[in-house]
Order: sequence, then structure tokens, then C-alpha cells
Amino acid sequence: MNNVRKPYIWEALIPIIALIIFLSVTIIKFEGSAQIPLMFAALIAGIMAMRLGCKWEVLEKSIIDTISMSMQAILILIIIGTVIGAWILSGTVPAMIFYGLKVLSPGVFLVASCIICCIVALATGSSWTTAGTVGVALLGVGQGLGIDTPLVAGAIISGAYFGDKISPLSETTNLAPAMAGAKLFDHVRHMLYTTTPSLLISLMVYGLLGLKYANKELDYVQINQLLDGIQEQFTISPILLIPPVIVIILVVKKVPAIPGLFAGTLLGAIFAVIFQNKGIGDILNALNTGYVSETGVEAVDLLLTRGGAQSMMSTISLILCAMTFGGIMEKSGFLQVIVEKLLSYARSTGSLVLVTILSCIFTNIVTGDQYLSIVIPGKMYKDEYNRRDLHPKNLSRALEDSGTLTSPLVPWNTCGMFMSGALGVATLAYLPFAFLNWINPIVSVIYGYTGITMTKLEEGTEETVVAAEAS
Repeated sequence: MNNVRKPYIWEALIPIIALIIFLSVTIIKFEGSAQIPLMFAALIAGIMAMRLGCKWEVLEKSIIDTISMSMQAILILIIIGTVIGAWILSGTVPAMIFYGLKVLSPGVFLVASCIICCIVALATGSSWTTAGTVGVALLGVGQGLGIDTPLVAGAIISGAYFGDKISPLSETTNLAPAMAGAKLFDHVRHMLYTTTPSLLISLMVYGLLGLKYANKELDYVQINQLLDGIQEQFTISPILLIPPVIVIILVVKKVPAIPGLFAGTLLGAIFAVIFQNKGIGDILNALNTGYVSETGVEAVDLLLTRGGAQSMMSTISLILCAMTFGGIMEKSGFLQVIVEKLLSYARSTGSLVLVTILSCIFTNIVTGDQYLSIVIPGKMYKDEYNRRDLHPKNLSRALEDSGTLTSPLVPWNTCGMFMSGALGVATLAYLPFAFLNWINPIVSVIYGYTGITMTKLEEGTEETVVAAEAS
């Protein structure tokens, strides 16, 4: 790579423009998937990179290295698929839906769903675990109450990402301060200034939207059909709620996500034998291809036919394609050139925060990975924040306000693909209703321009020393 010249900005933009064109034509005109457009865009990026002097072997290694960064996410996706299949077969998800339909009312459902997901994600540190378990059940309850599915998905994702973002157990919550040079708990406290008002605004909007359903006359015929259909297929008992409780406890106890979720799959399989009298063949099929509901009641069958490792394979292929494109864009220096160009426009503190946030969103779109959207801008802007006498926790907050929160809003991003796959709702369908995820970056930019809570380096010196001594 020593003989590779630095790309010009127009050269760096060609793969981006190609990606936008390919995606627009394929998704909007032909209603296709993003995999092939991403591969063609990766081809264009590869050609442009080799034009700069990059060897294909080097680019290929970068692709493999980038894909390796997403392997944990891929494994979690597969296991979440088995968890959903096992928990439906065992009656766990049906029980959650059953009791939820009896307890939650339409008027408060959106607010309650968001708060429930906040609490679970805060306890587990994982938006994925929250959406793939509690979120699936809440989605079913919402459908039973007659609430628009994308709206429910938006509330689930908003709550899940609030908890994930604030939880010290979250990987991104630890990654952002590490990239910026801040302390973990300084970072968490500093995020509360932007994230808390963003959540309150989101809850107010969900509350207002819930009024639309508050006076709605419930379709008790449909609800009773759902309840009867669930009871016909499953033995329902509060004991069936034990698997998700145990998974949450395991994650809180800092058991790694993969073994913790796998324990949830095993518990689901055991409960399927004990409570639903299922055999090994039924369990294996549910884990692999998902549960198939055949009650003849369309609403029940649509609700419960899901899960299985195979249900995640399209999402996984999308991740691999996105990582291929992202790996080439990073190794060739295209991303760095674009970010440096943006930095030239950052003259004030507000514009620096704006550029940081736009860079994170841009990286989420181009690389398809939330970790890269934190790592790359974090490395790029760390020295600039120090040079402007801004405390590192300002940078780490901006990285999470944008990199973490906008990741599920990009259809080909690993987070967007996971949320869409787990909840069964298209990314662009729930995007307008994931209020926290796009309100928070706006609030962060406003704070940057107004100077609210933008701590100077000398203001945080004592705080940093205390934190260093405590660690």
C-alpha cells in the first residue's frame, strides 16, 4: 500500500454515487433487494481502488477483515432466529402475547412498549436481544390491538436503542469513549443530556399517537379469535415467561450475548417438551426453519409463523455484501478523503458536531456497520476535538448520538437488517416512527450550536483525574 496514491474527492465519490443509483433503481423501480446493488457498487469501488494502485490481494484481505468484524453479529442473528422459533414452539411468545392482550390497552400501548424496551435494553445492554425477544411479543400484542405494525416497531426500536445506548453493558457504549479518549461513566452521564430529552419528546409523540387508538372500539371478535387460536395450539401458563427472564438475568450478570441467547434457545426447547409435548423432530424443525402455525385463523397464523435460523439467511447475505463494499471503501482511503473534506467546513463547535454526526450517518450508509460508524469518525476527529479544547466526552456523545442511533434506519446496515428481520417490518416502513433514533441526532446538533453541555477540556480536567484514579 506504500505506492498507493491518495484519492481525489471526485474519485472517492464515484462508488457512493454508483451505490445510490444502483440501490434507487433496484429498490424503488424494481422493488428488489439491496444485495446485488451493493455487490455492483463494491465492484466499482474495487476498480477505482486498483486505479489508485491498490493490489486486489490487499483489498480482498480488507474485505475479509471487515466481514470478520461482523461475524459476532451474524452468529447472534442465527441464534436469535433459533430463539424465536424455540420460544414460539414452547409457548413463551404466545404466552407473552396472550397476557399482553389482556393487560395492555391501545391508548397507552405505544408508550408502554417503548418504556418496557428501554428497561430491558438498559438491563441487558443489547437492543438486538430486546427487539428479538420482548419486541417480537410486543409486536404481536400491537397487532392484536389493531395498532399499525410499523408504528409499534418504531416504539420498540426507540426504546431498545435508548436502553442500549445508556447501558454500560452495551458494546457501543464502551466503544465510543474508547475511540474518543473519554471515560465510560463520563460518557454515559454526558449522553443523558441529549438522550433524555429526546426520549421524552418521543414518548410524548407516542402518547399523542396513542390517542388515535384510545377511543377506538376494540375488535373483541378479532382479539378473542387470537386468544382462542393461541389457546388451541398452546398450553398457556405464567411459567412460560421464565425463559426471557432468565436470558435477561444472564445478560445482566455479564454472560456474553451468544451463550446467553443460546441458553434461551435451550430453555425454549426444554419448555416445548414439558409444556407442549413436542418431540425432538419438532424442535429441530422450529430451530432451523421456524414455527409454522396452521390453525386456519389467518391472524394467528400470520402472527406465529416465524423464526428459525433460515429466516435470517437473507439478512446475513445482505451483511456480507455491505461489508464487502465497506471494506474496500475504508482500505482504499475513499472514506478518509470524504471525511477530511467535510472537516474543512467545520469552523465552529456547532459545525464540528454537525460534521461528526453527518460523518457517522454517512459511514453507516456506506459501510453498513454501526461499529465502523463509531470507529472511523472517532479516529478522524479525536485530534480536532482536542485541538479545539473540547472534552473527549463531547466527541464520544456525538458518535453515539448518530452512529449508534441511526444504524437501524439504514436498510442494508447490520442493525437495520436485524431489526427488519426480527420484527418482520421493512426498515423504511418503521423509520418514520423510530422517533428517538432521528430526534436524538438533531438535539445533539442543537446542543453543539448553542453550546449547551459542550464541556471544555479544562472544565473536565478534575473530573477526568478523579475517574482515572477510580479506575
